[in-house]
Amino acid sequence: MAAAPAARFPVFGLVRLLGLAAAAAIVVWAVHFRGGMALSSETDKLLIFNVHPVLMLIGLVVLNGEAILAYKTVPGTKKLKKLVHLALQFLAMLLSLIGLWTVWKFHDERQIDHLYTLHSWLGLACIIFFSLQWATGFYTFWYPGGSRSGRASLLPWHVFFGLFLYVLAIATSVSGLLEKSIFMQSAKMIGRFSTEAMFMNSLGMLLVPLGALVILAVVSPGVGKIDTYRGSSE
Repeated sequence: MAAAPAARFPVFGLVRLLGLAAAAAIVVWAVHFRGGMALSSETDKLLIFNVHPVLMLIGLVVLNGEAILAYKTVPGTKKLKKLVHLALQFLAMLLSLIGLWTVWKFHDERQIDHLYTLHSWLGLACIIFFSLQWATGFYTFWYPGGSRSGRASLLPWHVFFGLFLYVLAIATSVSGLLEKSIFMQSAKMIGRFSTEAMFMNSLGMLLVPLGALVILAVVSPGVGKIDTYRGSSE
């Protein structure tokens, strides 16, 4: 069986650079191109929608990516690494739930049907399974904590589903950007080759190498490997 590739470049630094770039880009899109964000608006309901992609991308992609790599990037004790991992993913889950609420509120106030697109199905599945993953991890690895054998048995599945859900979050984000761009083009809000359309395409493309680098950082042998795959079950 082939060994996992070893990264010979600063993969963690690149993950943070691309993550910050993606977070900044989605905020720029919402504020500069779409006019801002609001949890409530009587005049422009689209401001409510704009909160949705910002919180989803920052939560389920950027913060989740940092949480996945916490065992390799956070210095200190195993318990501290676990706490940072748990806290970042809780924050990601909280942001995603607020993001889900804002798009639901937007659809209600604009009298738009719910859950009729593939993107909405992917997004709902991602949030549900992410929440279950977090709750299972909290119960088994933090409090009250499962037995040593139970933690050891669950850990490989916890790692697998964590990476799977991260890939699902990337796919959902890209499909959301595509869907929004097509909707706006169909409504003649933007042109096919407008600056905004190209900006959205570029953001979608940025998420692809970000996802690849996070996965590479997890599977690549090096500092933190023991903590990631074995020690965290203790």
